[in-house]
Amino acid sequence: MRLFGRKTAGTSHSRLLPANGSGHLPSASHRLTLDLARAETFASMLANSRASLVIEVSDLLAGMYICNWERLSVYWEEEDREEIETFLRGICRISPQRWHYWIEFYDDLRRKGERWQLWHPPTKLKKTVPRESPLRPSAALASVLKQAEEIAPSRDSVGGRNIPILTSECVLLCILRSFGSEVSRKLAATGLDAGRLEREALFPRRAPLK
Repeated sequence: MRLFGRKTAGTSHSRLLPANGSGHLPSASHRLTLDLARAETFASMLANSRASLVIEVSDLLAGMYICNWERLSVYWEEEDREEIETFLRGICRISPQRWHYWIEFYDDLRRKGERWQLWHPPTKLKKTVPRESPLRPSAALASVLKQAEEIAPSRDSVGGRNIPILTSECVLLCILRSFGSEVSRKLAATGLDAGRLEREALFPRRAPLK
């Protein structure tokens, strides 16, 4: 299944979820845009499908790709985009069969308009009994999210506190900036336009919350 050119449902920058509104990666230190929350939903499902105790950076990167490719693909040259799927699949350590199954599963959810279920991975991939509590981020992923909180240009007031709003661009930039990590090195090797990503992550044309 060739993913490039696939149209996904549009997401609005003005729609936000509470830090723990989607039931995963619970945190009181940030809020999430809807598209990033969906990506983290898939990250949780990917981790759960392989019975992992934590959500890895590669899981979140896979979720961002599966859910937000139309938005994030602009950071690669158009003529190179058909090669990026192979790169990202390798980075995320997902076999072609499972990779395509996840993409088809996401498209099916989108078409049917079904609610996102974090704890319930697809039946074909489900290996363990669903967990009663959400998975936690790995130390590496927690570090990425912490960095994203520090550079996020937008804030929201929650309970009298001013907390950062995390976007896909901010998180992708922080994954790329995780110098020395295997995921960062491989992501940089895909030809991602780091300069453009940095500009749009730190100086977005539209605020996530209007």
